[in-house]
Order: sequence, then structure tokens, then C-alpha cells
Amino acid sequence: MLLEEEFTALKLELSVKAKNGLDFIVAASMVWAVIAFVWTLPNSPTQNGFITFFVGATMLPLAWVLSKVFRTTWTITHNPLQPLGLWLNFAQLFYFPFLIFIYSKYPQHFIMTYGIITGAHFFPYAWFYNAKPFAVMAGVIPIGCLLIGLHTSGADLYLIPAFMTCALLLLVGLLLTSYRHNKKAYLLTVAHLH
Repeated sequence: MLLEEEFTALKLELSVKAKNGLDFIVAASMVWAVIAFVWTLPNSPTQNGFITFFVGATMLPLAWVLSKVFRTTWTITHNPLQPLGLWLNFAQLFYFPFLIFIYSKYPQHFIMTYGIITGAHFFPYAWFYNAKPFAVMAGVIPIGCLLIGLHTSGADLYLIPAFMTCALLLLVGLLLTSYRHNKKAYLLTVAHLH
């Protein structure tokens, strides 16, 4: 049975070696910036939503490239908590039937719904990486997307992915600060355990 201190060390190890998932968040901010551009195009919401699906598919390969740039670790085989990160990421996929429904019935609300799902799925990462910014932005992003979506005309829907881009860049900054704090705590915890 793990002691609380050992459990905390495992979470801090994930935070430090994966750098709070910064490769994914930076990739997401880049993807959402492209999506914002897509939604400035003079297409119907249905056409822009269709293009958005393809742009969104670049997220994982881009995160993998950025993992090499940022020197993050995706797999920490000795850490029993590590597989949970993959499960948390896949949990987002279970919202996609709802997203597809919105796309097919209410395409003008597709981008708002996509933003809400993206933001809300960050919440468990606050615990996983011991990083409160995930919890904060899991609230800010869905509420922001909803408010913009409720007060935006069809011609201005690009404001939602533009907001997403800004919110994700803010999250990058907050996660860097959290990473530095967690790195110090991790080194102290490891030294204490050994």
C-alpha cells in the first residue's frame, strides 16, 4: 500500500516529467488558432465545422513533435498512475456523439460545443498533474465559450476559437509556473523518500 507521501511523489513525477502536458496544451493552442482562421472563412457553419474536424485531427501528431522539442516524457513505465493520463484523454471522445449531434442539427453551435468539451475535459488533469490551473481553466473555458456563443452572430463565430486560443496560451503560462513549483516539490519529496 502506498503511503500518502509516495503517492504525492508519483503525481509530482508525472507533472515534472510530462511538464504538465505542455506539449499537448501548446499543440492545442496552435490547432485552435488555425480553427479560428477557418471560422473567418466565408463558408457555412456546416462547412467550417467539417474542416474543423480535420484540423482537430492534427492535435496528437503535433503534440508528439512538441514533446521532442520540450523533452517531455509520454510514458513513465514504473509509475502506476501514468496509464490514467491516457484514459483521461480518451474520456473526451465519449462526448463526441453529442458533438456530432450538434454538428448535424445545429451547426452554428458546433464550435461553441467543441470549445466547451475541450475546456471541460481539463478538470481531472488538475489532480493528475497536481496543477490547479487545469481546474480553473476547466471552468473558465466552457463558461467563456458559452457566453461568447450566446452573444455572437453567425458571422462572428471565429471569436470562440480565438478565445480558446487565448485561454490555452494563458493556461500554458499558468502551467509553466505550476511546473516550476512542482519540480521543486518533487526534488524535495524524492530526497526525503531516499
